[in-house]
Amino acid sequence: MWDKRILYLHVKNNDQVFLCDISHTATQFDPLPKRLVDSTPANNSLMISEASSERTLYPYVTGTSVLGIKYKDGILMAADMGGSYGSTLRYKSVERMKPVGKHSLIGASGEISDFQEIMRSLDNLILYDNMWDDGNSLGPKEVHNYLTRMMYNRRNKFDPLWNSLVLGGVKNGQKYLGTVSMIGVHYEDNHVATGFGNHLARPIFRDEWHENMSFEDGVKLLEKCMRVLLYRDRSAINKLQIAKITEEGVTVSQPYSLKTFWNFAAFQNPTLGAEGSW
Repeated sequence: MWDKRILYLHVKNNDQVFLCDISHTATQFDPLPKRLVDSTPANNSLMISEASSERTLYPYVTGTSVLGIKYKDGILMAADMGGSYGSTLRYKSVERMKPVGKHSLIGASGEISDFQEIMRSLDNLILYDNMWDDGNSLGPKEVHNYLTRMMYNRRNKFDPLWNSLVLGGVKNGQKYLGTVSMIGVHYEDNHVATGFGNHLARPIFRDEWHENMSFEDGVKLLEKCMRVLLYRDRSAINKLQIAKITEEGVTVSQPYSLKTFWNFAAFQNPTLGAEGSW
Protein backbone atom coordinates (compact mmCIF):
# COMPACT_ATOMS: atom_id res chain seq x y z
CA MET A 1 0.00 0.00 0.00
CA TRP A 2 1.38 3.44 -1.03
CA ASP A 3 2.33 5.95 1.60
CA LYS A 4 0.13 9.03 1.69
CA ARG A 5 3.15 11.17 0.79
CA ILE A 6 3.58 11.86 -2.90
CA LEU A 7 6.59 10.18 -4.48
CA TYR A 8 8.39 11.96 -7.36
CA LEU A 9 10.51 10.49 -10.10
CA HIS A 10 12.89 12.68 -12.12
CA VAL A 11 12.38 12.19 -15.84
CA LYS A 12 14.62 14.14 -18.23
CA ASN A 13 13.18 14.78 -21.69
CA ASN A 14 15.48 16.68 -24.05
CA ASP A 15 16.07 20.07 -22.41
CA GLN A 16 13.21 19.86 -19.85
CA VAL A 17 13.09 18.08 -16.55
CA PHE A 18 9.73 16.82 -15.31
CA LEU A 19 8.59 15.67 -11.91
CA CYS A 20 6.35 12.64 -12.14
CA ASP A 21 3.86 11.80 -9.38
CA ILE A 22 4.12 8.00 -9.18
CA SER A 23 1.87 7.66 -6.14
CA HIS A 24 -1.22 7.40 -8.34
CA THR A 25 -0.22 7.31 -12.00
CA ALA A 26 2.80 7.19 -14.29
CA THR A 27 1.31 9.31 -17.04
CA GLN A 28 0.77 12.65 -15.36
CA PHE A 29 3.78 14.97 -15.59
CA ASP A 30 4.20 18.25 -13.79
CA PRO A 31 6.82 20.30 -15.71
CA LEU A 32 8.93 22.61 -13.59
CA PRO A 33 11.46 25.22 -14.74
CA LYS A 34 14.81 23.68 -15.52
CA ARG A 35 16.64 26.24 -13.38
CA LEU A 36 14.88 24.81 -10.29
CA VAL A 37 15.51 21.12 -10.86
CA ASP A 38 18.54 20.87 -13.16
CA SER A 39 20.74 18.25 -11.58
CA THR A 40 23.72 18.46 -14.00
CA PRO A 41 25.79 21.56 -13.02
CA ALA A 42 28.99 19.62 -13.57
CA ASN A 43 28.15 19.05 -17.23
CA ASN A 44 27.27 22.72 -17.74
CA SER A 45 30.53 23.90 -16.19
CA LEU A 46 32.41 21.48 -18.41
CA MET A 47 30.74 22.93 -21.51
CA ILE A 48 31.59 26.47 -20.39
CA SER A 49 35.24 25.59 -19.78
CA GLU A 50 35.50 23.97 -23.20
CA ALA A 51 34.03 27.04 -24.91
CA SER A 52 36.36 29.40 -23.06
CA SER A 53 39.47 27.48 -24.16
CA GLU A 54 38.91 27.82 -27.89
CA ARG A 55 41.91 28.87 -29.96
CA THR A 56 42.36 30.70 -33.24
CA LEU A 57 43.73 27.89 -35.36
CA TYR A 58 43.98 29.78 -38.62
CA PRO A 59 43.84 33.48 -39.58
CA TYR A 60 40.80 34.49 -41.63
CA VAL A 61 41.01 38.14 -42.78
CA THR A 62 44.66 39.06 -43.29
CA GLY A 63 46.81 41.92 -44.52
CA THR A 64 50.08 41.55 -46.37
CA SER A 65 53.47 43.30 -46.16
CA VAL A 66 54.39 46.37 -44.11
CA LEU A 67 57.61 48.26 -44.92
CA GLY A 68 59.51 50.64 -42.65
CA ILE A 69 62.69 52.71 -43.07
CA LYS A 70 64.55 55.40 -41.20
CA TYR A 71 65.12 58.70 -42.98
CA LYS A 72 66.79 61.98 -42.10
CA ASP A 73 64.02 63.36 -39.88
CA GLY A 74 62.28 60.25 -38.58
CA ILE A 75 60.56 57.06 -39.69
CA LEU A 76 58.62 56.24 -42.87
CA MET A 77 56.22 53.31 -43.15
CA ALA A 78 54.13 51.92 -46.03
CA ALA A 79 51.32 49.37 -46.30
CA ASP A 80 48.50 48.67 -48.71
CA MET A 81 44.86 48.54 -47.65
CA GLY A 82 43.86 45.05 -48.73
CA GLY A 83 42.19 42.53 -46.46
CA SER A 84 42.16 38.99 -47.84
CA TYR A 85 39.55 36.41 -46.81
CA GLY A 86 41.62 33.33 -47.53
CA SER A 87 42.72 33.81 -51.13
CA THR A 88 39.87 36.23 -51.89
CA LEU A 89 40.66 39.94 -51.76
CA ARG A 90 37.53 40.76 -49.77
CA TYR A 91 38.22 44.19 -48.23
CA LYS A 92 39.99 47.11 -49.90
CA SER A 93 39.96 49.87 -47.27
CA VAL A 94 41.67 48.32 -44.24
CA GLU A 95 44.01 50.70 -42.42
CA ARG A 96 46.92 48.76 -40.95
CA MET A 97 49.07 51.63 -39.61
CA LYS A 98 48.11 53.39 -36.37
CA PRO A 99 49.73 55.90 -34.00
CA VAL A 100 50.60 54.69 -30.50
CA GLY A 101 50.85 57.48 -27.95
CA LYS A 102 52.91 60.57 -28.77
CA HIS A 103 56.08 59.01 -30.11
CA SER A 104 55.27 55.73 -31.90
CA LEU A 105 53.69 54.30 -35.03
CA ILE A 106 52.69 50.67 -35.55
CA GLY A 107 51.99 48.68 -38.72
CA ALA A 108 50.68 45.11 -38.86
CA SER A 109 50.57 42.17 -41.22
CA GLY A 110 48.41 39.14 -40.57
CA GLU A 111 45.03 38.67 -38.90
CA ILE A 112 43.09 41.95 -38.75
CA SER A 113 41.01 41.04 -35.69
CA ASP A 114 44.17 40.15 -33.74
CA PHE A 115 45.63 43.53 -34.71
CA GLN A 116 42.50 45.15 -33.28
CA GLU A 117 43.07 43.24 -30.04
CA ILE A 118 46.69 44.43 -29.95
CA MET A 119 45.52 48.03 -30.42
CA ARG A 120 43.08 47.66 -27.51
CA SER A 121 45.95 46.50 -25.30
CA LEU A 122 48.15 49.37 -26.47
CA ASP A 123 45.36 51.90 -25.87
CA ASN A 124 45.03 50.61 -22.30
CA LEU A 125 48.80 50.80 -21.85
CA ILE A 126 48.96 54.42 -23.04
CA LEU A 127 45.93 55.36 -20.92
CA TYR A 128 47.51 53.84 -17.82
CA ASP A 129 50.78 55.66 -18.55
CA ASN A 130 48.96 58.99 -18.97
CA MET A 131 47.12 58.52 -15.68
CA TRP A 132 50.39 58.99 -13.79
CA ASP A 133 50.62 62.55 -15.19
CA ASP A 134 54.32 62.71 -14.29
CA GLY A 135 55.56 64.39 -17.47
CA ASN A 136 56.96 61.15 -18.91
CA SER A 137 55.54 59.14 -21.78
CA LEU A 138 56.30 55.77 -23.31
CA GLY A 139 58.71 55.89 -26.24
CA PRO A 140 59.00 53.51 -29.20
CA LYS A 141 61.60 51.32 -27.51
CA GLU A 142 59.33 50.71 -24.51
CA VAL A 143 56.33 49.97 -26.74
CA HIS A 144 58.42 47.58 -28.84
CA ASN A 145 59.54 45.72 -25.72
CA TYR A 146 55.93 45.51 -24.54
CA LEU A 147 54.84 44.04 -27.88
CA THR A 148 57.68 41.52 -27.77
CA ARG A 149 56.59 40.30 -24.32
CA MET A 150 52.93 40.18 -25.38
CA MET A 151 53.57 38.13 -28.53
CA TYR A 152 55.93 35.72 -26.75
CA ASN A 153 53.52 35.31 -23.84
CA ARG A 154 50.65 34.42 -26.15
CA ARG A 155 52.88 32.04 -28.08
CA ASN A 156 53.71 30.22 -24.82
CA LYS A 157 49.98 29.80 -24.16
CA PHE A 158 49.60 28.16 -27.59
CA ASP A 159 47.19 30.98 -28.39
CA PRO A 160 49.29 33.30 -30.56
CA LEU A 161 48.26 36.60 -32.06
CA TRP A 162 48.64 35.96 -35.80
CA ASN A 163 50.51 39.14 -36.68
CA SER A 164 53.93 40.41 -37.67
CA LEU A 165 54.40 43.96 -36.42
CA VAL A 166 56.56 46.95 -37.36
CA LEU A 167 57.06 49.58 -34.65
CA GLY A 168 58.81 52.88 -35.32
CA GLY A 169 59.10 56.21 -33.59
CA VAL A 170 61.13 59.22 -32.54
CA LYS A 171 61.74 60.43 -28.99
CA ASN A 172 64.29 62.97 -27.75
CA GLY A 173 65.85 63.07 -31.21
CA GLN A 174 66.46 59.30 -31.27
CA LYS A 175 64.97 57.32 -34.14
CA TYR A 176 63.84 53.76 -33.44
CA LEU A 177 62.60 51.06 -35.82
CA GLY A 178 61.96 47.43 -34.95
CA THR A 179 59.82 44.42 -35.76
CA VAL A 180 58.36 41.45 -33.89
CA SER A 181 56.85 38.24 -35.25
CA MET A 182 53.86 36.24 -34.01
CA ILE A 183 56.13 34.07 -31.82
CA GLY A 184 58.11 36.94 -30.32
CA VAL A 185 61.16 36.99 -32.62
CA HIS A 186 62.26 40.63 -32.69
CA TYR A 187 65.07 42.90 -33.84
CA GLU A 188 65.90 46.53 -34.51
CA ASP A 189 67.32 47.79 -37.82
CA ASN A 190 67.52 50.77 -40.18
CA HIS A 191 64.92 49.16 -42.47
CA VAL A 192 62.47 46.35 -41.76
CA ALA A 193 59.67 44.51 -43.58
CA THR A 194 57.10 41.82 -42.94
CA GLY A 195 55.56 39.14 -45.15
CA PHE A 196 56.71 39.02 -48.77
CA GLY A 197 58.52 42.29 -48.14
CA ASN A 198 61.20 40.35 -46.26
CA HIS A 199 62.09 38.59 -49.52
CA LEU A 200 61.36 41.21 -52.17
CA ALA A 201 61.76 44.63 -50.55
CA ARG A 202 64.69 44.27 -48.17
CA PRO A 203 67.21 43.44 -50.94
CA ILE A 204 66.23 46.76 -52.55
CA PHE A 205 66.60 48.52 -49.20
CA ARG A 206 70.10 47.10 -48.79
CA ASP A 207 71.13 48.44 -52.18
CA GLU A 208 69.50 51.88 -52.13
CA TRP A 209 68.90 52.99 -48.55
CA HIS A 210 71.27 55.49 -46.90
CA GLU A 211 71.18 57.23 -43.53
CA ASN A 212 70.70 60.82 -44.75
CA MET A 213 67.81 60.02 -47.05
CA SER A 214 65.34 62.89 -47.52
CA PHE A 215 61.59 62.51 -47.14
CA GLU A 216 61.06 62.61 -50.92
CA ASP A 217 63.74 60.00 -51.57
CA GLY A 218 62.35 57.79 -48.82
CA VAL A 219 58.86 57.91 -50.30
CA LYS A 220 60.23 57.04 -53.76
CA LEU A 221 62.09 54.05 -52.31
CA LEU A 222 58.99 52.80 -50.50
CA GLU A 223 56.86 53.24 -53.62
CA LYS A 224 59.38 51.29 -55.69
CA CYS A 225 59.23 48.40 -53.22
CA MET A 226 55.44 48.52 -53.02
CA ARG A 227 55.27 48.36 -56.82
CA VAL A 228 57.48 45.25 -56.85
CA LEU A 229 55.22 43.68 -54.22
CA LEU A 230 52.16 44.57 -56.27
CA TYR A 231 53.62 42.73 -59.26
CA ARG A 232 54.63 39.63 -57.32
CA ASP A 233 52.35 39.26 -54.25
CA ARG A 234 48.83 38.06 -55.09
CA SER A 235 47.48 39.52 -51.83
CA ALA A 236 48.73 43.05 -52.55
CA ILE A 237 46.48 45.74 -54.04
CA ASN A 238 47.20 49.05 -55.73
CA LYS A 239 45.86 51.19 -52.90
CA LEU A 240 48.36 52.17 -50.25
CA GLN A 241 49.20 54.64 -47.51
CA ILE A 242 52.50 56.20 -46.48
CA ALA A 243 52.95 57.21 -42.84
CA LYS A 244 55.71 59.26 -41.25
CA ILE A 245 56.58 60.02 -37.65
CA THR A 246 58.91 62.81 -36.52
CA GLU A 247 59.36 64.85 -33.36
CA GLU A 248 56.24 66.80 -34.41
CA GLY A 249 54.03 63.69 -34.45
CA VAL A 250 52.43 61.15 -36.77
CA THR A 251 51.09 61.85 -40.26
CA VAL A 252 49.30 59.17 -42.32
CA SER A 253 48.64 59.98 -45.97
CA GLN A 254 45.35 59.57 -47.77
CA PRO A 255 45.10 56.34 -49.81
CA TYR A 256 46.45 56.54 -53.35
CA SER A 257 47.49 54.29 -56.24
CA LEU A 258 50.80 53.78 -58.02
CA LYS A 259 51.45 53.95 -61.74
CA THR A 260 52.11 50.46 -63.05
CA PHE A 261 53.33 48.86 -66.27
CA TRP A 262 52.09 45.39 -67.20
CA ASN A 263 53.51 44.97 -70.71
CA PHE A 264 56.78 43.33 -69.74
CA ALA A 265 57.59 40.38 -71.97
CA ALA A 266 57.58 38.01 -69.02
CA PHE A 267 54.06 39.16 -68.16
CA GLN A 268 52.78 38.69 -71.73
CA ASN A 269 53.74 35.01 -71.98
CA PRO A 270 54.88 33.79 -68.57
CA THR A 271 55.15 30.11 -69.62
CA LEU A 272 57.32 30.74 -72.69
CA GLY A 273 60.23 28.32 -72.62
CA ALA A 274 58.84 26.39 -69.65
CA GLU A 275 58.21 23.01 -71.25
CA GLY A 276 55.58 20.91 -69.56
CA SER A 277 54.28 23.73 -67.38
CA TRP A 278 50.66 24.66 -66.98
